[in-house]
Amino acid sequence: MSQQIRRVLVRSIDDITVEQIPAPVAGDGELLVRTTVVGVCGSDTHAALGHHPFMPLPYRPGHEAVGVVAAAGPNADGFAPGDRVIIEPNLYCGQCPQCRSGRYNICQELKVFGCQTPGAMTDLFSISADRVHRIPEGMTDIEAALVEPLATPVHAVAKAGDLTGRRVVVLGAGPIGLLVLAAARHAGAAKIALTDLLPGKRDRALRLGADAALPADAPDLADRAREALGGPADVVFDCVAREQSMAQATELVTKGGTIIVVGVGAAGTTPIRLDLVQDREIRIEGTLMYTADDYRTAIALLASGAVDTDEIVTATFPLEEAAKAFAASIAPDHVKVLVTVEAP
Repeated sequence: MSQQIRRVLVRSIDDITVEQIPAPVAGDGELLVRTTVVGVCGSDTHAALGHHPFMPLPYRPGHEAVGVVAAAGPNADGFAPGDRVIIEPNLYCGQCPQCRSGRYNICQELKVFGCQTPGAMTDLFSISADRVHRIPEGMTDIEAALVEPLATPVHAVAKAGDLTGRRVVVLGAGPIGLLVLAAARHAGAAKIALTDLLPGKRDRALRLGADAALPADAPDLADRAREALGGPADVVFDCVAREQSMAQATELVTKGGTIIVVGVGAAGTTPIRLDLVQDREIRIEGTLMYTADDYRTAIALLASGAVDTDEIVTATFPLEEAAKAFAASIAPDHVKVLVTVEAP
């Protein structure tokens, strides 16, 4: 009989179980990786709640993965058993125009490991060796678990252009919003204000270096943001992606400014003020995931100490308590929740 391993199965936010499956093997060009830490992403909880437009239920999570190479299949060059690794989970075709231009994060056939395919919230998983990055010496597994979630903000900040000396507003002080704060500061933003409904999240944003943290439901939000920044925002990062946040972004951004949509919006239409978009020459741009360059930047940022890991990682749970990890992830007092995997 083949070895049996554990893997988390999500049918809904109230039905998260650990199933037993045969252990995978490393195929041609693949690595077999033993998971050590895996993050619970906002996309994971949105999917579990039935709200994610691109992640149908049931699914098997785990795209923010850290592990150790257990075996290397044929032609999986550059890695050996014992190597500590993180995965870059975007699975792309390599043939479409977007892939050929280097923008494989928006591949026409894109799938995401742990979203549209079974992921790493398990004891062992196999993955193509070209989707794996080695963890640098001195970086802990907990720090490494933040590379993937930080890479998305790094990519979003790069899409916004040169932020040197610019005024920035970040809508939403959840995990992605707080990491956008770190990436934007690293990119040279002069003033950064965050918004959130919850006082605790606003306090955390201030501890992490925001110049201002404002109530997201303040009727005079635009005036308060301008006062805090010394003028209107050059760039607004919408990490909420709802009708209200897009309306706020359009009001907050300066003429000729940029709105970067980072959050995953709900399926369907979202009204926006096209008259203001046209009249003020506002640029609205979406941003999806990252590329290897963004991973390298995220790794360097974490290695430099630019991200306070203790403020971002607020809870850990063992694999058998994955349901509790998901519950904690939607609780307002948590930021990033991790699942740790010990050998069964």
